[in-house]
Amino acid sequence: MDNKRKIINDPVFGFINIPNEFIYRIINHPYIQRLNRIKQLGLAFYVYPGAVHSRFHHSLGAMHLMSEAIAQLRTSGHAISPEEKDAAMACILMHDIGHGPFSHVLENTLVHNIRHEEISLLLMQRMNREMNGKLDVAIEIFKDTYPKRFLHQLVSGQLDVDRLDYLRRDSFFTGVTEGNIGSARIIKMLNLKNDKLVVEAKGIYSIENFLMARRLMYWQVYLHKTAVAAEKMLINILKRAKSLAAGGMDLQVTPALRYFLYQTEDKQIFENKPEALDFFVDLDDNDIWCALKTWTNHPDKVLSLLSNGLINRNLFKIEIRSEPVPPDFLKEKINEYAVEYDLSIEDASYLIYADEISTNMYSEADDSIDILYKDGSIKDISGASDMLNIHLLSKKVKKYYDCFLRVSK
Repeated sequence: MDNKRKIINDPVFGFINIPNEFIYRIINHPYIQRLNRIKQLGLAFYVYPGAVHSRFHHSLGAMHLMSEAIAQLRTSGHAISPEEKDAAMACILMHDIGHGPFSHVLENTLVHNIRHEEISLLLMQRMNREMNGKLDVAIEIFKDTYPKRFLHQLVSGQLDVDRLDYLRRDSFFTGVTEGNIGSARIIKMLNLKNDKLVVEAKGIYSIENFLMARRLMYWQVYLHKTAVAAEKMLINILKRAKSLAAGGMDLQVTPALRYFLYQTEDKQIFENKPEALDFFVDLDDNDIWCALKTWTNHPDKVLSLLSNGLINRNLFKIEIRSEPVPPDFLKEKINEYAVEYDLSIEDASYLIYADEISTNMYSEADDSIDILYKDGSIKDISGASDMLNIHLLSKKVKKYYDCFLRVSK
């Protein structure tokens, strides 16, 4: 670092310090820099035009909050070594490197049976070999095998710094103010009890606000119906392209996207074929946009229709239902498209998508949020809060939907 202090001016948290050469080296690694080319909120910018921030933004913010959380725990008298702090900061910096373009869209579309967390781990292990084992502790924290398990909770848990950053950051860039949680207040209330993160009783109201904000952000941003429609449209485009590739059609795409269109990769192949990871880290949002622009003029009617729609924001129309979509409705729509665009029934089926969306905001079984009282006793937030109906928050909300191409008149 040439003995110079490195700082980053972040629009959400202000100046973020890069503490040492080790962290600086990780930030500059190509796997981390790739996150500059992947949008944090995928296609949500179709709804919120300001939502064009990247996963790199988010990773830096989460790193900053990790530093703040560790500083707070140290202030409360808990021993965390400089090496453990560096490892935790490195871990949160790398936690998203396994994301593909548009975040979750590629999972089970171009790659199958492997989650982005598993790809993140494979890439961390590769980075660790490059760095001669200096990421050993960071990887243990990520895998939750490190003895101080609260460090993993800070990376992945009900109150992890990942969530504390993305709620504030996504709220900032979308303008949805309901997500603007008091992350600083929550961090100031963090403590440890029996090697587990707890929140001091003074922070109950901040936790209530956090849980409500998360619920509102899910339905207003992450699962906004227009964003869902755009995502499903992109999934159908990629499925159509993959089908054409399987039939031997030559598609003009970048080498990285070609690799995943012309073969199906799963967890075993990622683990055993280094080239799969090589092509994956070459893949970002730009590969998809380049392909979509090219495909707007493709001779395949389905591919060009859908690509034109996504490029020019003629998105799928979406209908939310309380019951599953009737099969007869889907058949009727597909038949309508087959006639309108002179397509086979199979081809017309790419112009419609039906599924369900569900989420629950809090699960005690998953990883409870524990409140610490002055007498040393602990209560789960569901028993400590006199305002929130935690049972309603923990109830899985399920909605059904169908989305389909708007027929041009």
